[in-house]
Amino acid sequence: MSKIKRSTIEVQGAVIGILSRPGGDYISLTDMVRNFDGAGALIEQWLKNKDTVLFLGVWERINNPGFNSLEFEVIRNEAGRNSFFLSAKKRIDLTGAKGLIASAGRYEEERRGDKRWPYGLENELSGRMPVGLLRG
Repeated sequence: MSKIKRSTIEVQGAVIGILSRPGGDYISLTDMVRNFDGAGALIEQWLKNKDTVLFLGVWERINNPGFNSLEFEVIRNEAGRNSFFLSAKKRIDLTGAKGLIASAGRYEEERRGDKRWPYGLENELSGRMPVGLLRG
């Protein structure tokens, strides 16, 4: 089995973590928005956006044979409503999604004394799980 590899890229002065796992590379959405005000809210709003939900659903149907399309239909019907919220972790658990990963990340692991993530997929805002998007 291939090993997980962590690296970074710099984009317009922002260091963005990349996690290479068997089956694909993930980029840190949290790192991408780190320098913006309300960074956690940006990701949260993006994940609840109807177009994002539809895009991720199409991606999963094409790339993930284990994707639970029936459960996704429930999510799709709720997406776009002001009251709609679904964490990345719950989306993954409900649908078997492979295009997103959720991780406690650096700050949570530092609080526990675990320094496995030298940079990476972290977000301590609102207690929400951070996410990375699989590059197809």
